[in-house]
Amino acid sequence: MFRNENLEMKVGLFIGIGIFLAFIIVFSISDFYMLKDGYDVEVVFDYVNGLTKDSPVRLAGVHVGDVKEIEIYYDEDQAQTRVKLDARLTQGINIEKDVIARINTLGLLGEQYLELSPGKSAEFIQPGDKIIGVNPVNMGQQMETMGKFIKVANLIASKLSQGEGTLGKLLNDDSVYNNLDRILGGLSRGDGTLGKFLTDDSIYDELDSILSRLNRGEGTLGKLLVKDTVYNDLEYLASDLKSNPWKLLHKTSTKKKRVDIKRGTVVSPK
Repeated sequence: MFRNENLEMKVGLFIGIGIFLAFIIVFSISDFYMLKDGYDVEVVFDYVNGLTKDSPVRLAGVHVGDVKEIEIYYDEDQAQTRVKLDARLTQGINIEKDVIARINTLGLLGEQYLELSPGKSAEFIQPGDKIIGVNPVNMGQQMETMGKFIKVANLIASKLSQGEGTLGKLLNDDSVYNNLDRILGGLSRGDGTLGKFLTDDSIYDELDSILSRLNRGEGTLGKLLVKDTVYNDLEYLASDLKSNPWKLLHKTSTKKKRVDIKRGTVVSPK
Protein backbone atom coordinates (compact mmCIF):
# COMPACT_ATOMS: atom_id res chain seq x y z
CA MET A 1 0.00 0.00 0.00
CA PHE A 2 1.33 3.42 -0.94
CA ARG A 3 2.05 5.69 2.04
CA ASN A 4 2.02 9.43 1.78
CA GLU A 5 4.72 10.38 4.30
CA ASN A 6 4.30 14.09 3.66
CA LEU A 7 0.62 13.87 4.55
CA GLU A 8 1.33 11.97 7.81
CA MET A 9 3.97 14.49 8.75
CA LYS A 10 1.59 17.38 8.15
CA VAL A 11 -1.17 15.70 10.16
CA GLY A 12 1.21 14.98 13.07
CA LEU A 13 2.53 18.54 13.03
CA PHE A 14 -1.01 19.91 13.00
CA ILE A 15 -2.01 17.72 15.98
CA GLY A 16 1.10 18.73 17.93
CA ILE A 17 0.46 22.41 17.34
CA GLY A 18 -3.17 21.92 18.42
CA ILE A 19 -2.11 20.21 21.67
CA PHE A 20 0.40 22.94 22.41
CA LEU A 21 -2.19 25.68 21.82
CA ALA A 22 -4.72 23.83 23.99
CA PHE A 23 -2.08 23.58 26.74
CA ILE A 24 -1.42 27.35 26.55
CA ILE A 25 -5.13 28.21 26.54
CA VAL A 26 -5.98 25.95 29.49
CA PHE A 27 -3.25 27.25 31.75
CA SER A 28 -3.84 30.86 30.69
CA ILE A 29 -7.48 30.62 31.70
CA SER A 30 -6.56 29.16 35.10
CA ASP A 31 -3.83 31.82 35.65
CA PHE A 32 -1.09 29.25 35.93
CA TYR A 33 1.53 31.30 37.72
CA MET A 34 4.32 28.81 37.19
CA LEU A 35 4.66 30.36 33.77
CA LYS A 36 4.76 33.90 35.21
CA ASP A 37 7.22 35.75 37.38
CA GLY A 38 6.02 36.27 40.93
CA TYR A 39 6.85 36.00 44.63
CA ASP A 40 5.34 34.32 47.69
CA VAL A 41 4.12 35.83 50.97
CA GLU A 42 2.55 34.31 54.08
CA VAL A 43 -0.75 35.48 55.56
CA VAL A 44 -1.74 34.21 59.02
CA PHE A 45 -5.30 34.01 60.36
CA ASP A 46 -6.99 32.45 63.37
CA TYR A 47 -10.01 31.56 61.23
CA VAL A 48 -10.37 31.57 57.43
CA ASN A 49 -14.15 31.04 57.12
CA GLY A 50 -13.92 28.33 54.45
CA LEU A 51 -11.34 29.95 52.15
CA THR A 52 -9.86 27.26 49.85
CA LYS A 53 -6.75 26.65 47.83
CA ASP A 54 -6.51 28.55 44.49
CA SER A 55 -8.78 31.30 45.82
CA PRO A 56 -7.95 34.66 44.22
CA VAL A 57 -5.93 37.38 45.91
CA ARG A 58 -7.08 40.94 45.23
CA LEU A 59 -5.25 44.18 45.97
CA ALA A 60 -7.66 47.13 46.14
CA GLY A 61 -10.14 44.97 44.23
CA VAL A 62 -7.69 44.00 41.46
CA HIS A 63 -6.69 40.36 40.94
CA VAL A 64 -2.94 40.11 41.73
CA GLY A 65 -2.44 36.45 42.66
CA ASP A 66 -3.78 33.21 44.10
CA VAL A 67 -3.72 31.25 47.34
CA LYS A 68 -1.37 28.33 46.62
CA GLU A 69 -1.34 26.48 49.94
CA ILE A 70 -3.34 26.44 53.21
CA GLU A 71 -1.67 25.00 56.29
CA ILE A 72 -2.93 24.55 59.87
CA TYR A 73 -0.24 24.81 62.53
CA TYR A 74 0.12 25.39 66.26
CA ASP A 75 1.57 28.78 67.18
CA GLU A 76 3.58 28.29 70.36
CA ASP A 77 4.01 32.05 70.88
CA GLN A 78 0.23 32.62 70.82
CA ALA A 79 -0.54 29.20 72.38
CA GLN A 80 -3.26 28.48 69.83
CA THR A 81 -3.94 26.82 66.49
CA ARG A 82 -3.67 29.14 63.50
CA VAL A 83 -3.95 29.00 59.72
CA LYS A 84 -1.18 30.02 57.31
CA LEU A 85 -1.89 30.94 53.70
CA ASP A 86 0.86 30.86 51.07
CA ALA A 87 -0.10 33.45 48.46
CA ARG A 88 1.56 33.78 45.07
CA LEU A 89 1.61 37.41 43.91
CA THR A 90 2.39 38.83 40.51
CA GLN A 91 5.90 40.20 40.10
CA GLY A 92 6.10 43.99 40.17
CA ILE A 93 3.15 44.44 42.55
CA ASN A 94 4.30 46.63 45.45
CA ILE A 95 2.41 46.06 48.70
CA GLU A 96 2.95 48.34 51.69
CA LYS A 97 4.23 46.95 54.98
CA ASP A 98 1.08 48.07 56.83
CA VAL A 99 -1.27 46.37 54.38
CA ILE A 100 -4.50 44.98 55.87
CA ALA A 101 -5.42 41.40 54.89
CA ARG A 102 -9.03 40.23 55.15
CA ILE A 103 -11.12 37.37 53.84
CA ASN A 104 -13.93 38.80 51.77
CA THR A 105 -16.77 37.53 49.60
CA LEU A 106 -17.84 38.63 46.13
CA GLY A 107 -21.45 39.56 46.75
CA LEU A 108 -23.62 37.86 49.33
CA LEU A 109 -23.20 34.32 48.00
CA GLY A 110 -20.13 34.75 45.78
CA GLU A 111 -16.70 33.12 46.03
CA GLN A 112 -14.38 33.95 48.89
CA TYR A 113 -11.05 35.61 48.24
CA LEU A 114 -8.12 37.18 50.07
CA GLU A 115 -8.51 40.95 50.05
CA LEU A 116 -5.44 43.17 50.56
CA SER A 117 -6.20 46.78 51.45
CA PRO A 118 -3.28 49.14 50.64
CA GLY A 119 -1.54 50.82 53.55
CA LYS A 120 0.37 54.11 53.84
CA SER A 121 3.89 52.88 54.64
CA ALA A 122 6.82 53.87 52.42
CA GLU A 123 8.30 50.36 52.82
CA PHE A 124 7.08 47.40 50.79
CA ILE A 125 6.66 43.70 51.55
CA GLN A 126 9.51 41.46 50.42
CA PRO A 127 9.26 37.83 49.22
CA GLY A 128 8.67 35.50 52.18
CA ASP A 129 7.37 38.20 54.54
CA LYS A 130 4.51 37.43 56.91
CA ILE A 131 1.24 39.37 57.07
CA ILE A 132 -1.05 39.08 60.11
CA GLY A 133 -4.60 39.06 58.77
CA VAL A 134 -7.79 40.40 60.30
CA ASN A 135 -10.02 37.46 61.24
CA PRO A 136 -13.38 37.30 59.48
CA VAL A 137 -16.64 37.30 61.38
CA ASN A 138 -17.50 33.84 62.67
CA MET A 139 -21.19 33.55 61.92
CA GLY A 140 -21.56 30.55 64.23
CA GLN A 141 -20.23 32.51 67.21
CA GLN A 142 -22.33 35.53 66.25
CA MET A 143 -25.48 33.41 66.12
CA GLU A 144 -24.60 31.84 69.49
CA THR A 145 -24.10 35.30 71.01
CA MET A 146 -27.36 36.48 69.49
CA GLY A 147 -29.14 33.44 70.95
CA LYS A 148 -27.83 34.26 74.44
CA PHE A 149 -28.92 37.87 74.03
CA ILE A 150 -32.42 36.77 73.01
CA LYS A 151 -32.66 34.49 76.05
CA VAL A 152 -31.66 37.33 78.38
CA ALA A 153 -34.11 39.69 76.67
CA ASN A 154 -36.92 37.16 77.03
CA LEU A 155 -36.06 36.71 80.73
CA ILE A 156 -36.14 40.48 81.33
CA ALA A 157 -39.42 40.83 79.45
CA SER A 158 -40.91 37.99 81.50
CA LYS A 159 -39.91 39.63 84.79
CA LEU A 160 -41.24 42.97 83.65
CA SER A 161 -44.57 41.43 82.70
CA GLN A 162 -44.76 39.85 86.17
CA GLY A 163 -44.11 43.21 87.83
CA GLU A 164 -40.71 42.31 89.28
CA GLY A 165 -38.20 45.04 89.96
CA THR A 166 -38.66 48.81 89.99
CA LEU A 167 -39.36 49.07 86.28
CA GLY A 168 -41.74 46.12 86.41
CA LYS A 169 -43.71 47.74 89.23
CA LEU A 170 -43.76 51.01 87.35
CA LEU A 171 -45.22 49.23 84.34
CA ASN A 172 -47.73 47.08 86.21
CA ASP A 173 -48.53 48.71 89.57
CA ASP A 174 -50.96 51.61 89.26
CA SER A 175 -50.06 52.91 92.72
CA VAL A 176 -46.55 53.78 91.51
CA TYR A 177 -48.04 55.77 88.67
CA ASN A 178 -50.52 57.46 90.98
CA ASN A 179 -47.79 58.43 93.46
CA LEU A 180 -45.63 59.77 90.67
CA ASP A 181 -48.54 61.70 89.23
CA ARG A 182 -49.28 63.15 92.68
CA ILE A 183 -45.66 64.23 93.14
CA LEU A 184 -45.46 65.84 89.73
CA GLY A 185 -48.80 67.54 90.32
CA GLY A 186 -47.54 68.96 93.59
CA LEU A 187 -44.42 70.28 91.90
CA SER A 188 -46.47 71.92 89.17
CA ARG A 189 -48.62 73.61 91.83
CA GLY A 190 -45.54 74.84 93.69
CA ASP A 191 -45.91 72.57 96.73
CA GLY A 192 -42.83 71.94 98.80
CA THR A 193 -39.34 73.44 98.55
CA LEU A 194 -38.61 71.99 95.11
CA GLY A 195 -42.03 73.03 93.85
CA LYS A 196 -41.50 76.61 95.04
CA PHE A 197 -38.09 76.66 93.47
CA LEU A 198 -39.61 75.58 90.15
CA THR A 199 -42.63 77.89 90.18
CA ASP A 200 -41.77 80.91 92.38
CA ASP A 201 -40.03 83.61 90.35
CA SER A 202 -38.87 85.44 93.50
CA ILE A 203 -36.37 82.65 94.22
CA TYR A 204 -34.93 83.05 90.74
CA ASP A 205 -34.79 86.83 91.17
CA GLU A 206 -32.98 86.53 94.49
CA LEU A 207 -30.52 84.04 93.08
CA ASP A 208 -29.94 86.32 90.09
CA SER A 209 -29.38 89.25 92.47
CA ILE A 210 -26.82 87.28 94.49
CA LEU A 211 -24.95 86.23 91.37
CA SER A 212 -24.97 89.79 90.09
CA ARG A 213 -23.47 91.06 93.34
CA LEU A 214 -20.80 88.40 93.19
CA ASN A 215 -20.05 89.37 89.62
CA ARG A 216 -19.64 93.02 90.68
CA GLY A 217 -17.27 91.98 93.46
CA GLU A 218 -19.51 92.93 96.35
CA GLY A 219 -19.04 91.18 99.66
CA THR A 220 -16.21 88.95 100.85
CA LEU A 221 -16.97 86.14 98.40
CA GLY A 222 -17.41 88.60 95.54
CA LYS A 223 -14.03 90.21 96.22
CA LEU A 224 -12.43 86.78 96.37
CA LEU A 225 -13.89 85.94 92.96
CA VAL A 226 -13.14 89.15 91.06
CA LYS A 227 -10.19 90.87 92.76
CA ASP A 228 -6.74 89.63 91.92
CA THR A 229 -5.19 91.04 95.08
CA VAL A 230 -6.93 88.47 97.29
CA TYR A 231 -5.79 85.66 95.02
CA ASN A 232 -2.27 87.06 94.88
CA ASP A 233 -2.12 87.33 98.69
CA LEU A 234 -3.29 83.74 99.10
CA GLU A 235 -0.82 82.56 96.48
CA TYR A 236 2.01 84.45 98.22
CA LEU A 237 1.02 82.98 101.60
CA ALA A 238 0.95 79.44 100.23
CA SER A 239 4.30 79.93 98.49
CA ASP A 240 5.85 81.38 101.64
CA LEU A 241 4.61 78.47 103.77
CA LYS A 242 5.98 75.96 101.25
CA SER A 243 9.37 77.66 101.32
CA ASN A 244 9.40 78.21 105.12
CA PRO A 245 7.24 75.52 106.76
CA TRP A 246 9.03 76.15 110.07
CA LYS A 247 6.95 79.31 110.50
CA LEU A 248 3.94 77.14 111.32
CA LEU A 249 5.82 75.60 114.26
CA HIS A 250 7.85 78.65 115.41
CA LYS A 251 7.00 80.07 118.87
CA THR A 252 8.20 83.55 119.70
CA SER A 253 10.39 83.91 122.78
CA THR A 254 9.57 87.53 123.44
CA LYS A 255 7.17 88.28 126.24
CA LYS A 256 4.27 90.43 125.43
CA LYS A 257 3.53 93.14 127.87
CA ARG A 258 0.29 92.70 129.65
CA VAL A 259 -1.60 95.75 130.59
CA ASP A 260 -4.16 95.32 133.27
CA ILE A 261 -6.56 98.12 133.75
CA LYS A 262 -7.92 98.13 137.23
CA ARG A 263 -9.43 101.12 138.85
CA GLY A 264 -7.46 103.39 136.50
CA THR A 265 -4.07 101.88 137.51
CA VAL A 266 -1.66 100.56 134.88
CA VAL A 267 0.35 97.55 136.06
CA SER A 268 3.34 96.34 134.03
CA PRO A 269 4.72 92.83 134.42
CA LYS A 270 8.08 92.54 136.24
